[in-house]
Amino acid sequence: MGRIRILSDQVANQIAAGEVVDRPASVVKELLENALDAGATKIRVEVEGGGRKLIRIVDNGHGMERDDALLAFERHATSKIRTSDDLLSISTLGFRGEALPSIASIARLELETRAADEAHGTRLEIVGGKLIRVEDAGLPAGTTFTIRDLFFNTPARRKFLRSENTELSHVTALVTHYALVHPDKHFELHSASHALLIAPPVAKPSERIFQIFGRDMLDQLMPTAAERSFDRAGLPEPPPWRRDEDWTPPDPGMLRMTGFVSKPELQKLNRNSIYVFVNQRLVRDRLILHAVSDAYRNVIPPTSFPVVLLFLEMPPHEVDVNVHPAKTEVRFRQQAAIHDFVRDSIRTTLMQARPAASFLSALTANPHASPSFLPATSPLPGSPEDGNTGDGSEPQANDDTLRAESVPFQLTEPELPAQPVHLPFAQAEKVVIAALTETSAYAVSPALADAAKTQIRTQRHSCELPPIDDLGEGEPVASLHSLASLKPLGQLRESFIVAMNDEGLWIIDQHVAHERVLFEKILREREVEKVERQRLLMPLLIDLQPHQMVLFSTIAEELERNGFEAEPFGPQTIAIKAAPIGLEGKKLERMLAEVLEQAGERDQRENLDAMRTRIAASIACHAAIKVNMPLDIQRMEWLLAELAKTEHPTSCPHGRPIALRYSWKDIQRAFQRI
Repeated sequence: MGRIRILSDQVANQIAAGEVVDRPASVVKELLENALDAGATKIRVEVEGGGRKLIRIVDNGHGMERDDALLAFERHATSKIRTSDDLLSISTLGFRGEALPSIASIARLELETRAADEAHGTRLEIVGGKLIRVEDAGLPAGTTFTIRDLFFNTPARRKFLRSENTELSHVTALVTHYALVHPDKHFELHSASHALLIAPPVAKPSERIFQIFGRDMLDQLMPTAAERSFDRAGLPEPPPWRRDEDWTPPDPGMLRMTGFVSKPELQKLNRNSIYVFVNQRLVRDRLILHAVSDAYRNVIPPTSFPVVLLFLEMPPHEVDVNVHPAKTEVRFRQQAAIHDFVRDSIRTTLMQARPAASFLSALTANPHASPSFLPATSPLPGSPEDGNTGDGSEPQANDDTLRAESVPFQLTEPELPAQPVHLPFAQAEKVVIAALTETSAYAVSPALADAAKTQIRTQRHSCELPPIDDLGEGEPVASLHSLASLKPLGQLRESFIVAMNDEGLWIIDQHVAHERVLFEKILREREVEKVERQRLLMPLLIDLQPHQMVLFSTIAEELERNGFEAEPFGPQTIAIKAAPIGLEGKKLERMLAEVLEQAGERDQRENLDAMRTRIAASIACHAAIKVNMPLDIQRMEWLLAELAKTEHPTSCPHGRPIALRYSWKDIQRAFQRI
């Protein structure tokens, strides 16, 4: 008897489930995408036990007929594609037809669905891949999936799940992501105890960000938008002898990018806050992540990462989504063009905005690691608060924990000292009127709302508060466009320039400011190959180690284009005959040592442009004005004027801030003038 056997459908579905479903969030992702493909405008997600006990997703999409509901649980049954050519132009989130049979094989599933034009709906129940019950039922239009006891028949997979809080945090992040990319739809997420997310439809993505994350996070983001045509790099046209008589060139389509990018002062220690959506599909693409990091190069430190929300739209034939079982990765047909488009668009946004860092916010703007851009809904995986120890065992409670839990919890009201303050009736008016007009539980007539507004205005008038329109107006967005108007006042310990203008008081780091000026000057001269250099009276001999000699041979050509004239002078010695202006003696030696060290540590995938900026940054750093160096007023004025001409005056090439602003409003607030 032969050794090769055909697997049963149940085993094949469980194998497919191992590729598609690895945790409750994977189930939510597949069913949520099906709801969006069905044209749903309102989606409700309910989770219990982190998704282990219950996952229920209710949508108001077009639903299914009885035959389609039964056929949907067959392997590779889908309504999204028909032929293999359709795989080259996929415009839906789901298309494989593996999700439903895979989920049904490892859980207790109940489906309730009704098409809008049907008189009654269909309810069916599947347990471990076996159909248990099918019946007609009176149901609303749409589809409801109820998943219970996930991995009940595969205990090995269930053992690898994390704690309930960790799994719930993954589900929360997933639903929030799709709420961001679909601001025109209604999303709800409920746990067993409370509502985690309620996001009614809004008109713009910025309103969705404000709705979910609040005003503080929205103020730290800058909108970005760009588009370009694929006409210069579109699909190849067939030769003339293979064209039909009615052949017309295909429409190359447009590449569009919208979203939000963070100011340089908002930094993270990981890439978990970079979200990329391609044709409304959440993906983790290395190409786009590299383009984002490349756009922020020399703007933030290399060990820090920004907060980015990017929505890319392109013709379906330009992106292949059939490269990963869970559909979390994509492959672009024109990778280089898309990479450069994303990088240049983000860099242009930073150059045009020139955001200015506030002096107060910069005190606490250190890079910090976080699991995601989302509000904290659970402890970090692996943290002491997490209920999972990482090895599958339950955490052990020590004596201190037991003693702390045995102490009864008491609420004590803190005693606050009396303070004379003005009552903010104007703000109370906005809250009351919003509560009266926007509540969904009661219908309030416009007359009642106007009466409430009149009464509150009367009370406010008696206290002589400013007009309502004057309150709540945000301060203008701080930018560095006004650097040219700064008037230097002096130096602080001969290291920082103190300047002023109508916007407030400014403190400029003279070293990093001059470093930015020199860095961009070197890059401009490098492009036209007119770098200013000076010849040394006597060649400078520098001894290197054997591995450094190998590194020198790899970057010698680039060093020459940046103003150096160097050549080997023995087995382990190089002779420097010329160097860029501003470098000499010990500065030159330290600069070359730094460049060689960075060349040894750099990633093998680093391109020539990255190496060029590294060398330019090292030259600028060692040739720039140092701290503890006295400057006269004329030199300060020259430095501020040159800084205003740079493209990125926000930070030095190593990511440190250049200028901090203590705004006029902050000064008034500090002196209790407002």
